[in-house]
Order: sequence, then structure tokens, then C-alpha cells
Amino acid sequence: MRRSHAATRRHLPTSPFKAPVVAPVEEFALRDQVSHDRYGLGVVTGVEEGIAVLVDFGSHTERIPAPYAKLVKL
Repeated sequence: MRRSHAATRRHLPTSPFKAPVVAPVEEFALRDQVSHDRYGLGVVTGVEEGIAVLVDFGSHTERIPAPYAKLVKL
């Protein structure tokens, strides 16, 4: 059985390799205008800090979970 340990490895300070860059999770606030690759333009109507955001896309509302890969603040 082969296991992937990439997510559990930690960077040692004495390592000759650079530490992996961890992108910060973008934060959204109520009434932020956003764009989603699949759903289009919308407005944030609810925020669950670091977990998910509720976005009103006009015809429907979607709950977008973190890390918000396809969601961009305008």
C-alpha cells in the first residue's frame, strides 16, 4: 500500500529546501461582490468564518466551502 505523506510533512529549519508556500484563505464579508467560475456574479449573504460562505447568484443561493478555489472577490 502506498501512502501520500505530502500533507503531513513538516519543514525542518535545517533543510536545504525552501519551505512550501501556504496560500492564506481569503476572507469574505457580508455584501462583498464576488465572481465564481461556475455560477457567475454574486453577493455574499452569509459568512461562516474559515468554513464557508453563502452567495446569492440572483437565481439561486450557493454555499461555497473553504478554500474558495473558484471564488474571487471583486
